[in-house]
Amino acid sequence: MSAAAPQLSPEEAVRRVAQAREALVNEVHKVIIGQDEMIEQMMICIFARGHCLTIGVPGLAKTLTVSTLSQALHLKFSRIQFTPDLMPSDITGTEIIDQDQATGKRSFRFVRGPVFANIVLADEINRTPPKTQAALLQAMQEHEVTVAGQTYKLEQPFFVMATQNPIEQEGTYPLPEAQLDRFMLSINIGYPTRQEERDIVMATTQSSKQEIRPVLQGSDIIWIQQLVRSVPTSQHMVDYAVDLVRATRPKEPPSPDFVKNWLAWGAGPRAAQNIILSAKARAILHGKFAVSADDIRAMAFPVLRHRIFTNFNADAEGVDVEQVIEKLLHTVPEPTYGETVPAGKTRTERAKAPAAAAHTATPAPAPSSAPAAGKPSAAAAQPPSPAAAASPTPAPAMPPAPPSPSMPPVSAGAAIPVGSAPVNPATPAAVQPVAQPPRPASAPPQPVAAPAMGVVSPPPGVAVPPSVAVPPGQPIGLAAPARAVPPGGPIPPPPPPPPGR
Repeated sequence: MSAAAPQLSPEEAVRRVAQAREALVNEVHKVIIGQDEMIEQMMICIFARGHCLTIGVPGLAKTLTVSTLSQALHLKFSRIQFTPDLMPSDITGTEIIDQDQATGKRSFRFVRGPVFANIVLADEINRTPPKTQAALLQAMQEHEVTVAGQTYKLEQPFFVMATQNPIEQEGTYPLPEAQLDRFMLSINIGYPTRQEERDIVMATTQSSKQEIRPVLQGSDIIWIQQLVRSVPTSQHMVDYAVDLVRATRPKEPPSPDFVKNWLAWGAGPRAAQNIILSAKARAILHGKFAVSADDIRAMAFPVLRHRIFTNFNADAEGVDVEQVIEKLLHTVPEPTYGETVPAGKTRTERAKAPAAAAHTATPAPAPSSAPAAGKPSAAAAQPPSPAAAASPTPAPAMPPAPPSPSMPPVSAGAAIPVGSAPVNPATPAAVQPVAQPPRPASAPPQPVAAPAMGVVSPPPGVAVPPSVAVPPGQPIGLAAPARAVPPGGPIPPPPPPPPGR
């Protein structure tokens, strides 16, 4: 990869990174058989500017993989074998008294420790006391070392790749949570397949030795790290990573019930940062130009498995961290689009707005206060609801109609069908109250047509009695005599016909 790579177009830059990844994997596979997932996650960690903790039983080529990667990357490599008697100065370096042979003057001279390298292999890091383990904290986070009040910058790029044996716990010191959080990824290594193990035996029991050819240099790795940081990530993906991390905290309201039951402590904000950074590196290594949900889900396991801690309930039920993360991925939904777009939305978002509004239900218009003249009221065409029947407000009373020859008499307690033909009574009846819309004071009063549904009209030629006459300006029905019918009670008998009829 040339030094002018940063001036390349995005398409060409991604293509070259994908080619470099393929060449790097081929070189590593000259020595390492299988373990594709471990190699890919180590490369992701390097290109995302992080550190990794590799956990596996002895004999799975953890140390050999790290040293082979350093040869293929053409970087300075140093190995630290952590033991119980290892001191912090054995890692960072120490000051010694140096005497000038010419003048005989003595002075302190700083001797750099093995941490001053590009790739530092901390082999079996859990076999040394915490004070020695803590000697790596400043180097991992700030990429610098302070000795005797003097700060020394580490050469870039800088990576710490630690190994740990999970089966032998005697004489070990578990890493504190503060140092575990400094590792971007926790890589679990499993046993090889039968064919891979057969190839391992065939390759390692012969005298032939493979030569590793350098593929990348330090400047190329720094350029790829900058390119990874420039990979676009939508707010949609950031929300997904944040929701996953927040769901691991048992004391947070969004956490599911199984998290509160199985976890004692959740992941911090650094977990969401590392999920996004590692997902960017994975996307560009696979030839993609942006982060997808598959990248988030793929990196959730190595990022979260050493940041969440199970409690006694999970241990008693046989639930481990891997099962908790698997259930989290099935429980926490991926954020969906369609929320209200704030002010300043883009052209694409404005184009999507009408389509989103078409799917929303249109609210029904509010009913008018009075029916139009000559048209039946919409409220009169609907049967009374049970809630309205049970309302304490009495409905306007309607005098009963006399029996008509064209319609059989209605028995007591029977319901009158709404929407039937108007009854032709022999006696006049009161007009049902109808609310009037406001009119200008100068406009003369207009005749109001009686509703066609549920109102009894007088027969032709019969005048309305004076007792029910409506004065101008008074609401219809207020002056008419009203006889209330109790709800559910019998209808009172009709009044006798007037004399002479």
